[in-house]
Amino acid sequence: MAIIRPGTENDLSATLNLIKELAVFERAPNAVIVTEEQLRRDGFGENPLYGLLVAEEEGIVVGISLYYNRYSTWKGKCLYLEDLIVTEAHRGKGIGLELFLATKKVAQETHCFKMVWQVLDWNTPAIDFYKQQGADIDPEWFNCEIVV
Repeated sequence: MAIIRPGTENDLSATLNLIKELAVFERAPNAVIVTEEQLRRDGFGENPLYGLLVAEEEGIVVGISLYYNRYSTWKGKCLYLEDLIVTEAHRGKGIGLELFLATKKVAQETHCFKMVWQVLDWNTPAIDFYKQQGADIDPEWFNCEIVV
């Protein structure tokens, strides 16, 4: 069983490795441009932009949940789950569920109305996992972005 705990600056190298592993899984191996220094500055500075939970087995980080708050004009404060990642060698052991539930608990404890996230339409194992947790998968909304 993994230990789920808040991430620290000492976990950022492992966090970045997991982010890169996810990028490979999501068929975008060259898309990661964030650096360990950026993760440090943005997550552990004076005004942290994100929260981090890690799953640790035998002293090794094998999964992360990276999240932040956002605000809905209709509903109020929400927790946005940016990424839930478990290294391939440790999938299927319930670590993703532990991280997901711990993140959900953060949302509850910080008085968020809901927790939201995205999942790729071809990632059926993740879609099935989220549905098992009672998630609504909304096919109505499109993702939009613009580089500034």
